Amino acid sequence: MQYTGRSTTLSQASGRALAELLTPPPAVHPWEGWTFSAGWGTQRTLDVHLVQPDIVMEVAIDVTRDAVGRWRHPARVHRVRTDIEVAQVPAFGE
Repeated sequence: MQYTGRSTTLSQASGRALAELLTPPPAVHPWEGWTFSAGWGTQRTLDVHLVQPDIVMEVAIDVTRDAVGRWRHPARVHRVRTDIEVAQVPAFGE
């Protein structure tokens, strides 16, 4: 897994629907111990709940990235793709 950015805030309905699909990681998550900022250029960190990365989401992004390769602007979530398995999605950059 490679962290590339974050999304905009989900609507309450979208957040509830997504939460029903998420599961806790079965072992130590690769991002255990990481901190995530609340916004571009802020020092405030988010409370996060790490989950099993087994859901495919369709998002819209712009092409602007920062010096370390993360998307500069948040991704806009369109929908959960239950018709696609994670293994079918090409790795980032391929």
